[in-house]
Amino acid sequence: MVAIFLSLLLITGFFDAIAQQGNSSVSLGSFLSPNANPYWLSGSGQFAFGFYKRDGGFAIGIWLEKIRQKTVVWTANRDTPPLSRNVTLFLTNEGRLILEQEQGQQIVLTNSPFSGSSASMLDNGNFVLYDSNSAVIWQTFDSPTDTILPGQPLLAGVELASSISETNHASGDFRLAMQRDGNLVQYPSYIPRKSAYAYWSTGTYTVGDNVSLNLDRSGQLFLLNSTGLNIMNLSVPKNHSNNFPLYRLTLDFDGILRLYSHGLNQDDDWSIEWSPSSNKCDPIGICGLNAYCTIQEQKAVCTCPPGFYFLDGYDLDRGQHNLSCKRNSSTDGCTSKNGEKIDTLQELVSVEWEDNPYSTLSLTKTDCRESCLKDCKCIAALFKDKECRKQKFPLRFGRERQSNSGTTIIKVRFGSSESTQVSRGRKKQQGMGVLIGSFALLIVLALSAFLILRYRRWSYKKVRYEVNEGLVDDVSLRAFTYSQLEVATNGFVEQLGRGSFGTVFKGALSNGQRKIAVRRLEKVAAEGDLEFRNEMRSIGRTHHRNLVQLLGYCHDGPDRLLVYEYMSNGTLSNYLFKSQTKPNWEERIKISLNIARGILYLHEECDTQIIHCDLNPNNILIDEQGRAKIADFGLAKLLMLDHSKTVTGIRGTRGYVAPEWHKNLPITVKADVYSFGVVFLVIICCRRSFDSNAPEEEAVLVSRVYDCFKTKEISKLVPEEVDQQSLEMMIRIGLWCIEEDPAARPPIKKVVQMLEGTIEIYSNLPAFDLY
Repeated sequence: MVAIFLSLLLITGFFDAIAQQGNSSVSLGSFLSPNANPYWLSGSGQFAFGFYKRDGGFAIGIWLEKIRQKTVVWTANRDTPPLSRNVTLFLTNEGRLILEQEQGQQIVLTNSPFSGSSASMLDNGNFVLYDSNSAVIWQTFDSPTDTILPGQPLLAGVELASSISETNHASGDFRLAMQRDGNLVQYPSYIPRKSAYAYWSTGTYTVGDNVSLNLDRSGQLFLLNSTGLNIMNLSVPKNHSNNFPLYRLTLDFDGILRLYSHGLNQDDDWSIEWSPSSNKCDPIGICGLNAYCTIQEQKAVCTCPPGFYFLDGYDLDRGQHNLSCKRNSSTDGCTSKNGEKIDTLQELVSVEWEDNPYSTLSLTKTDCRESCLKDCKCIAALFKDKECRKQKFPLRFGRERQSNSGTTIIKVRFGSSESTQVSRGRKKQQGMGVLIGSFALLIVLALSAFLILRYRRWSYKKVRYEVNEGLVDDVSLRAFTYSQLEVATNGFVEQLGRGSFGTVFKGALSNGQRKIAVRRLEKVAAEGDLEFRNEMRSIGRTHHRNLVQLLGYCHDGPDRLLVYEYMSNGTLSNYLFKSQTKPNWEERIKISLNIARGILYLHEECDTQIIHCDLNPNNILIDEQGRAKIADFGLAKLLMLDHSKTVTGIRGTRGYVAPEWHKNLPITVKADVYSFGVVFLVIICCRRSFDSNAPEEEAVLVSRVYDCFKTKEISKLVPEEVDQQSLEMMIRIGLWCIEEDPAARPPIKKVVQMLEGTIEIYSNLPAFDLY
C-alpha cells in the first residue's frame, strides 16, 4: 500500500511538472550571471530562479518575482559566504547545474546521479531538472530551506531551518522536523533533539512512520500518513472560488511557524493565516544565556535580570534575538577580601528559566533566599509550592510567563546597577540628557571623522605599497601596519597563549571598544612566511559561526601578524578543566556539536576544502555565549577540490593525531574526524586525553573508554549522573570516529546529523566487536 501511494505521488508530481513547463524550459549550455541575465523566470513570471542580492554580494535561490516584496522561498548552499558578482551558474552540456567561481573553482548544485537534458522553473515555485524522457531527476522541492509551497510535501526525515534574519537566509537557530515517528516538532537547532526542548509539536508520535506535512492551493495545511489518509488538519482552507492567493509556510527567523497568504495584487502584503503560537517568547532559546524574553509592544525583547548586563559584540543580524547577559561584576567568590558578604537578592515574578537544579530543598521562601545567599554556587533559585530549586551558571531558556506562579530569586552583587534590565534597542526611553549629549557629540564626531579619513587615506597609501598585492586580491580583510597593532596590544604585553608558529596577544581596537587577539608569527624566513600565506588564503575565505573570525593581517616588512576576534572564555581546555563552573552534560553535547559543524564547513562547505590537521582542546575557543569556535589554522593543509588525498610530514598534537600520520599514509579529511573523536571523548568525559595523576591503566583516555565500554562500566567515565542510553550513544560515536582504518570512520556530516538527532544513531554505528 505504501509503495502504491508513493508511486501515485511521484506520478502526480511528474505530470504536474510536465503541465507547468510552459515556455520556461532551460536548455543545456544556458548560464546565469549577476552581471547579465541573472535569473530564469517561470512560465507566468511568478517565480524566478537565479542570483539575488545578499549581504553585499549574491546568493542563488528562488523568489516570487511578480510581487513587490520579492520574497525568497529557497536558497542554495545557504550557509556559504555571499558570492561575488564575478561568478557564473551553468546548466552544462552534461546536464548538471554548476557554479563556477572567480578563481575557477566549480561547485555542483545538483546531486542527481543521472544526466539531465533540460531544466525548468515551474509556476509552483519548483525548479526541476529533467532527463531525456522528461522525467524529473532533481528538484528544489526535495531540499526545502525555511519554506514550503503548495504542492511541496515535507517528508519524513526532512526539516525546515529558520534563517538568521529577514534578509540573511543562512541557517538560523530553529528547526521544524517531520520526524520519522510521525510527530511534527519544533526545536532550537543548537542543542540535542530531546522532547524536553521541543517548544511545539503536533503530538502525532503514535501514528507510524512516513507521515508528511502538506500544503494545498486552498491554504489547507495537513498531515498525511503513509496510506494517504488525512490524520490531522492544522489550518482551515478558505473559499477563494477560482482566484487562489499565494500561500507559503515559513519557519521565520524568530522561531515561529507561520502560514502566509498574499493577494493577487502585486502591491498587497503578506497576511498571517495560521500559526501554532501567538506568543513570540515561546521558542526555546530565543534569548541567550542568563537573559529572558519579554513581550514589549508586541515584540519579543531580550532582557537582563537585575545585576546583569548585555554582552558586547553580539550579532547585529539577529537584532534583539540571541542576546546573552553577564554578571555586572568581575569579583569571584561569595565574600570580599575582608570576609564581608558581597551579594544581595532580588526577586522576579512570572519569569522562568530551564529548571536544571543542582540542589532541591523543601523550604519556605525566606529560608530559600538565605540558603541561596550562603551558597557560592547558587546564582538563582526557583521557588514554587514550598520547593527551593537552586540553579548555577548559566541560566538558559529564560522567558516571562504570566501563567507561572513561582518566583525566581536572583543573586545580585552589591553595587550592580538595576538599569541593566533595560533592553538594547530601546534607546528612545533613555533620558533627555543622553539625547542632548549625543547631539553635542555630533559636531565633534564629524570633525573627528574628517581627520580620521584623511589619516586613513594616507595610511592606506603607505600600506598599499608594503603589502603583498596578491594577498590583497585573495581576501577582503583589513590591512594593519605593525605600529597600529603595537598600539592596539599596548606593546604586546598581555600574552594569551603560544601556538606552533607564534604567540597570541590580547589587544583592543576603536578606543578599547572591540577586543582582539593578535597572533605574531615567528620563523618568518622559513615556514612562517608560507604559514602566513596559507592563513590568509584559507581563513580569509571562510565564514562560519563555529570558526574564529579573521579580522585582518599585517604584512609590514618582515613582520607577519594576524588579527582575530577575541574569545573571552579562552580555550576549550581551560573551559573544561580550569573554570570554576564546569559545563554540564547538555552544554558539553552542544559544544561538541558546535565543533562538528565547524569541521563540516571546512570539509564540505567552504570554497576550498580544508583539512585542519591539529584539532585539540587548545585550538578550540569558547565565546561569551558558551559557543565553541575552531581556531589556529597554523597547521591547516588546503585540499583542492580536484584532489582527494595529500601527503605531508607529521603534524598535529600528540594524543590527537590519526594513526595514518605515523604510517606515512595519505592524509584525508578522515584525519580530522579521528582528532574530533578524541576531542569529543575528552569533552564527554570531562577529562584530559592523558592524565598523569591517574593510575597507569587509566591514564590514556582512549584506552580507558575502550575498557569501560567493553566491561559495560561507562558510567565511570563521566563526573555526573547522566542518562545511560544517551551516554552509550555518545561513547559509540566517539569510538567510531577513532577507528584505526580511515575508511571505517564516519564522514563528519554524519556525525553532525547524529548529534543533531536528524538520523538514527543505532542504525549508523558499528557493532565494535569488543566482547
